[in-house]
Amino acid sequence: MTSIPIAEGLFRESDDGAHLIGGRCCSCDAVSFPTRSTCGRCQGDDIAEELLPRTGTVWTWTSQSFLPKAPYTGPGTDSDFEGFVVGYVDLPGACIVEARLDVPVSEASERVAIGTAVDLVILPFRTNSDGATVTTYAFRPSSQEGATA
Repeated sequence: MTSIPIAEGLFRESDDGAHLIGGRCCSCDAVSFPTRSTCGRCQGDDIAEELLPRTGTVWTWTSQSFLPKAPYTGPGTDSDFEGFVVGYVDLPGACIVEARLDVPVSEASERVAIGTAVDLVILPFRTNSDGATVTTYAFRPSSQEGATA
């Protein structure tokens, strides 16, 4: 079965696993995700692609219990939607990114806290009309669950 990323330029598989693709400003060293054509700090336009760290820590989090509005293209309808956990993840030496946290909403308060160590994972998001699996990125609590930075 074929799989495709939810959007081009967000993440890439490499020998050591998946990485988010960020952009580092060559003028001021600021890192952004997703990559921008100009720097949000200095407005420079010399941006170098950079593979971001695969691990980070939860900066903050919450859960979403209602179906997002357009342009959301995920599975579910108002009647069968299952909530999800979302947070900001601090990637050391890079930036803070918004991402889903791969934890059931019912377990989030026991498994996620500010400072929880997390690892990048690539997950199925939905199936296209042609049968291809659309994948997205998320972060999952590290194997040493409950560990904080």
